[in-house]
Amino acid sequence: MPDPSANDRFRSLSTRITLWYAVVIALTFGAFIIVAADGVERYAQNVATGEMAANGATFDKILELEAAQMRTSADVLAADFGFREAFAIGDAPTIASALDSLRQRAGAPLAIMIPLQGDIISTGTTLLPADHDMLWSAVDSGVDRGVFQVGGRFYNGVAAPIKIPDLAGWLVLARPLNTVAMRDMARLAPEGMSASIRAGGTLSHGITLAQASGKAPIAVDIKGEPTLYWSRRLPSFDAQAKPRLLLRYALGPALEQYAPIKYLLIALSGLGLLISTAIGAFVARGITRPIAALDRAARAISEGSRNRVSIRSSDEVGRLAASFNIMVDSITEREERITHIALHDELTGLPNRKLFAEQLEFALARRARNERVVVMYFDLDNFKAVNDTLGHPVGDELLKAVAERLRQTINGALISRQGGDEFAILLDQIEPGANLALLADQVIAVFGAPFQLTGHSLETSSSIGIAVAPGDGTCPDDLIKNADLALYRAKNEGRNCSCFFEQAMDLEARKRHQMEIDMREAVRGRQFHLNYQPLFSLEKNRIVGFEALIRWQHPKHGLISPAEFIPLAEDTGMIVPISEWVMNEACARASQWPEDVRVAVNLSPVLFKNAGLPLMVMQALDATGLNPSRLELEVTESLFIDNVERTLAMLSSLRECGIRIALDDFGTGYSSLNYLRSFPFDKIKIDKSFVNDLTADHSARAIIGAITALAGALGMETIAEGVEDSDQLEALRSQGCTNIQGYFFSRPVDIALVDAMIANMRYEARATQAIAKAEPSRKAA
Repeated sequence: MPDPSANDRFRSLSTRITLWYAVVIALTFGAFIIVAADGVERYAQNVATGEMAANGATFDKILELEAAQMRTSADVLAADFGFREAFAIGDAPTIASALDSLRQRAGAPLAIMIPLQGDIISTGTTLLPADHDMLWSAVDSGVDRGVFQVGGRFYNGVAAPIKIPDLAGWLVLARPLNTVAMRDMARLAPEGMSASIRAGGTLSHGITLAQASGKAPIAVDIKGEPTLYWSRRLPSFDAQAKPRLLLRYALGPALEQYAPIKYLLIALSGLGLLISTAIGAFVARGITRPIAALDRAARAISEGSRNRVSIRSSDEVGRLAASFNIMVDSITEREERITHIALHDELTGLPNRKLFAEQLEFALARRARNERVVVMYFDLDNFKAVNDTLGHPVGDELLKAVAERLRQTINGALISRQGGDEFAILLDQIEPGANLALLADQVIAVFGAPFQLTGHSLETSSSIGIAVAPGDGTCPDDLIKNADLALYRAKNEGRNCSCFFEQAMDLEARKRHQMEIDMREAVRGRQFHLNYQPLFSLEKNRIVGFEALIRWQHPKHGLISPAEFIPLAEDTGMIVPISEWVMNEACARASQWPEDVRVAVNLSPVLFKNAGLPLMVMQALDATGLNPSRLELEVTESLFIDNVERTLAMLSSLRECGIRIALDDFGTGYSSLNYLRSFPFDKIKIDKSFVNDLTADHSARAIIGAITALAGALGMETIAEGVEDSDQLEALRSQGCTNIQGYFFSRPVDIALVDAMIANMRYEARATQAIAKAEPSRKAA
């Protein structure tokens, strides 16, 4: 029989061993639970750190995307001719109206115009002098986007240059961060995370913003709940405030998500007391491995890695790993989408200006010695007319159709939309013998067929500027600038063509820029003056008026021809203040002449794009006291090419005030007879090209005769310009011309000679004698 005492001892030893085993297992599982719980907390904190880093980066991308959208809207307004014209003349109401329109179109409550010289104009909120100084310092130092604070609110803003064509100021567009970006941030952030914009100060428990600006977040215990603080520096317009994005992550909700894991571990420890050591070890090993993998993966995310973890089980730990992988995929997808938006045009999907410049830099860096890199800049001819007549939706549809046709036609090239209707093409690894003109023709051929849009079939063409490296530059900025200069030349040469860059273009652009600077100084320094050429009546046999002709006496270059500076003034908008000075000066001088002597002033077609033209004329008449019937405005036929109805309405309003309207250079423009039928001009001015050929060409005599007969039938006067000898005078008289002008009587003279001419009428006597000498030959004929 077994020894009872031995059995008891065995049972006692067995019990002790079991108890010790249970204690060891309990201690082991207890220690494991402590380690696992700490690992879960560290994992949660690492995940939170990764989410904070990801959301901070996402916020940066949101600001950058929002800035890109606003910059597109700002660039469109900065390039608008009407806005540049209003900017050039300092038309504050028009500028404010344009800024309000831009705010509504771009969804940006704050729009600011900062000129190089003059007062800042803002709409949307009131700026203090300190705000003016802050914005001016920022844009003047080259900052083109960033965060700034106005009136206690933070704004995300962009600055677009205003070029006429060179830098004349900046256009700032801004959206408040607390209404858009912070709302987007809240949608992207996990539960427990919040974001705010701070420019300094103390956070919770005496922690400063600077302390939370390290490479990793700083942990603070607030009312027993662990909380992470982390700040990121934001691009800023304000060099003093230096705003930062402050991220706050309360870890309580995050840790609660891992509470089931803790309960599972406690249950497993109790079960481990009842099962074998092997099963306990297996369970412990099966739990710690995936947690360690998740911990490593969470740390890798905080360092920028986007690697997924492998899933080897379907339990809670496996589902946690699956959730972790979903989070990694979501972060990767968001970053790729934001990166794509930042580097591509939203409308057409083509690479944007930034990506084009980067790829051009790469192409130049890897260019072989004999290879060439080609940059083509082109835009759509008369695209503005499409937007003005059919609306911006049709214009956007046309741009998308152009982009799609370019993608299908131009192979092996990087095609980019630069903004507005401007596109660019990059071709690299071009061999020296390649025919670049054929490449340009391939682009022009894209516009050969009409574009079929929704409800419209539109025909358009393109002007192309081409720059080739290394001859035209070896850096991206030089190539792009030179291609743009070539594009400008192509448009001046008739459009629908291509033009290669030449060094003379750069010199011409520099000369043009200097002339623009000098012309602005000429307006301020009163370097312009007027000469006057007599207008002689053949019926009354005397002077009946003078044509005012502007002259520019440059302090260094002497007398500059109007043919040189007037086209530039029209392109830059300076024609408005120059014309205003001419109108006031001519009216002031004419008000001192006899009542039966008129003054004639030429009006540029560009002025008729400004609705304030009639007001400008009437203000000059009111200020000088000149009778409206003594003012004669000369317009050319090119005026009627664009918006005929508006032009005729403005001419009618001027004529109703008693002002005389003359049609200059008649017969050299477009559809002359149709204009005569549409508007009752007071006078028709016969171009000197007909007068020059009058005595030698019978067709010129016939044309003048037809013009005078037509004018007489319509009750209009005629005046021939460029009369230089008595034969021309006699021929014009025989054809019924009523007035003449030219060197036969007088060149344009200074105002002092005009006053003397009116006083003694010596030129009238000379004209009478010349006519008397010509009378016998006319009768004999």
